[in-house]
Amino acid sequence: MKKLVLLGALALSVLSLPTFADEKPLKIGIEAAYPPFASKAPDGSIVGFDYDIGNALCAEMKVKCVWVEQEFDGLIPALKVRKIDAILSSMSITDDRKKSVDFTNKYYNTPARLVMKEGTVVSDNLSELKGKKIGVQRGSIHNRFAEEVLKPLGAEIKPYGSQNEIYLDVAAGRLDGTVADATLLQDGFLKTDSGKGFAFVGPQFTDEKYFGDGIGIAVRKGDKADLDKINAAIVAIRANGTYKQIQDKYFDFDIYGK
Repeated sequence: MKKLVLLGALALSVLSLPTFADEKPLKIGIEAAYPPFASKAPDGSIVGFDYDIGNALCAEMKVKCVWVEQEFDGLIPALKVRKIDAILSSMSITDDRKKSVDFTNKYYNTPARLVMKEGTVVSDNLSELKGKKIGVQRGSIHNRFAEEVLKPLGAEIKPYGSQNEIYLDVAAGRLDGTVADATLLQDGFLKTDSGKGFAFVGPQFTDEKYFGDGIGIAVRKGDKADLDKINAAIVAIRANGTYKQIQDKYFDFDIYGK
């Protein structure tokens, strides 16, 4: 009888232990082609702000991160078929995307900009873009913005699979410019050797219709459990200083925004 009591007590103690080790891993989709947010190191590992934020959130939630690489325009389809549980890949929170996924609160917010040859004049009405070839990443908010705003002004819009491909064609003169996230353009192109001779031109683009109200993490429609956990983790890493430590590793300004 004493053995049975002891075994029962042991069983209860095991059940009462923290269960996060047995939690299912969180499969996070990312496109590793957006330095400094996500890119590949020489050894093939993923590095960048998005990657570090994701790992910090998983540590806060006490779950294992499993990173799944995917081209950007395939991320939402992958989420819908449960290949991944969340998207953490600098995805803007927009009304259009909210029809397909649920978003956490923002984890950063920066404007979109246009990059062209240094010295190119582009006024606020963007009339100088008539006849210019502008590269955009296929499936991105910048793709939609370019098609609906720049194309009617006479710009020729060229969609690409990745922003890195766009940089190559801008540097080679096959494109006149590109529109994308300002921080991405600065660190991924303008600060590199390939970006010498190019600069930001024209106004900042912040229209909520296209650029939403920040960058969030997407989960499947109705996945309130993961949504609430991730939102709580975002609040926690901002409060305990982890967010600032990661931010300061990549940026010399407050990327979270207002």
